[in-house]
Amino acid sequence: MKIFSVCTDEITGEIKAAAEAIRAGLLVAFPTETVYGLGADCFNPPALARVFEVKGRPRFDPLIVHIADLDALDRVADIALLDSQGRRHLKLLVRRFWPGPLTLILPKRAAVPDLATSGLPTVAVRLPAHPGARNLIRLSTGAVAAPSANPFGCLSPTRAEHVRNQLGDRVDYILDGGPCTVGVESTVLDLCAGEPRILRPGGVSREDLEALIGPAALDGGKDAAHPRSPGQLKSHYAPRTALSVHLRDEMIALAYEAGEARLFFDAPSRDAWLETFRPPIPEGRVSVLSETGNLAEAAARLFELLHELDGQGASRIRAELVPDAGLGPAINDRLARAAALPAGRQP
Repeated sequence: MKIFSVCTDEITGEIKAAAEAIRAGLLVAFPTETVYGLGADCFNPPALARVFEVKGRPRFDPLIVHIADLDALDRVADIALLDSQGRRHLKLLVRRFWPGPLTLILPKRAAVPDLATSGLPTVAVRLPAHPGARNLIRLSTGAVAAPSANPFGCLSPTRAEHVRNQLGDRVDYILDGGPCTVGVESTVLDLCAGEPRILRPGGVSREDLEALIGPAALDGGKDAAHPRSPGQLKSHYAPRTALSVHLRDEMIALAYEAGEARLFFDAPSRDAWLETFRPPIPEGRVSVLSETGNLAEAAARLFELLHELDGQGASRIRAELVPDAGLGPAINDRLARAAALPAGRQP
């Protein structure tokens, strides 16, 4: 494993080396504005198979294909298969939200291996806002399939050290671009099903989407046996420590249990709880997503703080749900899936 710093917009020798590695069929973890991705050549089935192997990811869970510019979209998606409304929505969406944290479900080209799309006739495509990611993609093959760079179902990585700690030498290269600025995965919007459907809430809010294209149904697919999008499985994004989620009033009313850790949305929630119970808490066991209740800051800090609390040796993490507006649904979606118990795991 080689770790390179890419905290610059310039095309460096390290970026060129990582791009060459992707062309050679190797795996490169790289920063985006959402989370770190585990990238492989989208057109190379053996490299794609290794992504699934390294992550322990089931092959029925499709990957997102990342492109560096709009010219590459036609290589992976057959836009002509969209209806007139879908094409109109696509034009509006890419003009407003690309580059950015929005993934679009589109009809796929035959050149995209079925392994990347889990056999679906559609492909999930995103143009990331991180300039280092776009340089890497552009210099490699122009289309990089990249799920989050972590073991399947575990906490998403928002720093290079999260990737190193979770995947280690199973990754050939790690590009260190510092902390991710958005901090939750992209919103996934399906344009192939008639009316637009949000398959995963994320870094673009439902309100912003609907202000541009009209109604967009929310279809989380928590019980989907064959998901159309990443992030639709009931249990996902989970720390090793058992996690439970609570509404604000419940969180404040729950007395402290020895060994637990807490993640509050804002300072008023934390302070109200501390004033009520004044518990003897070990250092580092209480965290706040945003002191001022800023949802963008809360999203950017969510996985980083969960990583920190997960390393505290706590018996349980209790997390407060956030207001259900803006980026709130994306945060609450991650918390709810992180709290869901996979088969065989005890509460």
